[in-house]
Amino acid sequence: MTKNGILCEVDDRRVCLDPKNADAAGINFVSHAHADHLPSKNGGTILASIETSEIANLRGFKMENHIESLDDFSLIDTGHILGAKGLLFDDIFYTGDICTRNRGFLQGAKIPKCKTLITECTFGLPEFVFPKMDEIQKQVNELISELYGKGIPVILMGYQLGKAQTITQLFGHWGPLYLHDSVKEMNNLHQKFGVQLKDGIGHSDAQKNGLLDKKPWIMVAPMMSSKSKFIQDMKSKYGAVTIGFSGWAQSTKFSFGRRTDYSIPMSDHCDFDELVDMVIQSGAEQVYTIHGFVEEFAEHLKKKLGIRAQPLLENSLDDFT
Repeated sequence: MTKNGILCEVDDRRVCLDPKNADAAGINFVSHAHADHLPSKNGGTILASIETSEIANLRGFKMENHIESLDDFSLIDTGHILGAKGLLFDDIFYTGDICTRNRGFLQGAKIPKCKTLITECTFGLPEFVFPKMDEIQKQVNELISELYGKGIPVILMGYQLGKAQTITQLFGHWGPLYLHDSVKEMNNLHQKFGVQLKDGIGHSDAQKNGLLDKKPWIMVAPMMSSKSKFIQDMKSKYGAVTIGFSGWAQSTKFSFGRRTDYSIPMSDHCDFDELVDMVIQSGAEQVYTIHGFVEEFAEHLKKKLGIRAQPLLENSLDDFT
């Protein structure tokens, strides 16, 4: 682990995994287009899916020297968001962000066999075990029905890229459907790639044309603070109720997952049990943990499963094969 991210030096090749700045001398793998995984500037060759490249472009980063494939490198669907990939090379599998659970149009990742696994562990504590998707759908549909029966509009909130599209697909049958302008822009790009999402009117147009005065309605919006002007306006003008979707929703330690009127535990990452199953499925002889509860998850793998595991911290390893 270096200051620029993970560097693997294998057979005289430099492979940079989700680097902060693309390495001019190496192969730079970008797993997906969430901001914390995008490089801040170009350099060398960037290996990523076409979806990741186009979403990055929409978000203000145009990938130069972008390629979608490379000999001896396999891009593996990780089920995190549209276009998210892991990288399998030289018996190393790097997960990026990963989810093995099916969610709407997103299919859970199928885990390849490898000798070395580099895995995220965002939810790498036993307390993080998420409900099944059919349970979530039932709970949220019942809640929307109850609020609709009282004439109350509902705002469903999740990350603009990823969760917002899943929410749109799972609950877009309620109407009329409005979309925060930023979500509408991202939904349009998903539709371009063939994702079946119900069309909705952008919130600015809906508000300008007085459509939000006709209640109830449903809106999909990015996760934001209850103190944001947008949410305060929606509540004061229309009496809207917010339902947020977050993997942190039930955590006793982290309150930021409960910033909405109702909080639903749903994530685009593996929960703890799924992380453990993924490690077992990989058959890896060595596991390196990154992003999240790295020490706790590595310790669990060692003590409970007898798997060689250690956190990959900056300067803990300059390179490995």
